[in-house]
Amino acid sequence: MKRMMIGLVFLFVLGGCQVNSTDSKTTDTSTSSIKKISSKPSEKKSSKEATSSTEQLKEDKTVNYTPGSLIEAVSSNDSAKVSEILKTSTHSIDETNEKGETPLLIAVHNNQVELTRKLIDAGANVNKQDAIKDSPYLYAGAEGRTEILAYIMSHSKPDQSITNRFGGNALIPAAEKGHLDNVKLLLTDEQVNINHQNNYGYTALIEAVALRDGSQVYQDIVAELLKHGADPNLADKYGKTAKDYANELGYGNISRLLEEQS
Repeated sequence: MKRMMIGLVFLFVLGGCQVNSTDSKTTDTSTSSIKKISSKPSEKKSSKEATSSTEQLKEDKTVNYTPGSLIEAVSSNDSAKVSEILKTSTHSIDETNEKGETPLLIAVHNNQVELTRKLIDAGANVNKQDAIKDSPYLYAGAEGRTEILAYIMSHSKPDQSITNRFGGNALIPAAEKGHLDNVKLLLTDEQVNINHQNNYGYTALIEAVALRDGSQVYQDIVAELLKHGADPNLADKYGKTAKDYANELGYGNISRLLEEQS
C-alpha cells in the first residue's frame, strides 16, 4: 500500500513537469511569433528610408549648368555634353553669345549635322536671328548646308516672313551662290516665295544671272527657277530684268532660256 502511494505521487509530479514543459514551449513559440510580427514594420520603415536616401542622392547629382554652357559644348563639338545639358529643364536652349548667335546657329555655321538634329528635336528656334540677321534656316539655305536645311524643313516650321540683312529670303542667296541642291529643295517645298525681291529689287533669278558667271551650274539654276514659275520680266530697282543682264553679259544659253519663258 505504501509503495502504491509513492508510485502515484511520482506519476503526479512527472505529469506536472510535462505540462509545464509544454506550456513553456507554447509560450516560447508565441513569443517568437510576436517577435517576427513586430519586426515587419521595422523592415518596412527601413525600406522607405532606403528609397528616400536614393532619391536624395539623385537630387544631389542634378547639375545646374551656368549660362553659356550649351554654347561652349556646341562650339567644342561635345555631343555627350550637349545631350546632358538638353536633359535639364532649367537651361535655355536658345541662349545667345555676344554676337546674338544661338547654339543652333553655331551648329549650322560649323555644319554639325548631328548636333543640329539634337537641338532641333529638343525645340531650338530655327528662326531666331543674330546681330547680323542670320537665322539657322536662312544661313543653312544661303551657305549650302543641304542636309541641315532638309532637316529644318521637315522637323520645324521656318518663318518665311523673316529676311536676311539684305532683305532676301533663303532662296535668293542659295541661287546666287550656286547651291543647286538647296535651290531644288526650297522650290520643291513650295513655301518660299520664288519671286521675292530684296532691298535692291533682286529676285533669285536676277541674282543667279546678274551677279554670277553664266557657267553650267547657273544655267541649271536658271532652268530650275523658270520651271517652278520664276518671272523673267520682273525688274530690279535699277529697271533691269534677268534678260537684260543676260544679254549685257553675253550669257547666250541663259538668254535663250529666258526668251523661251517670256
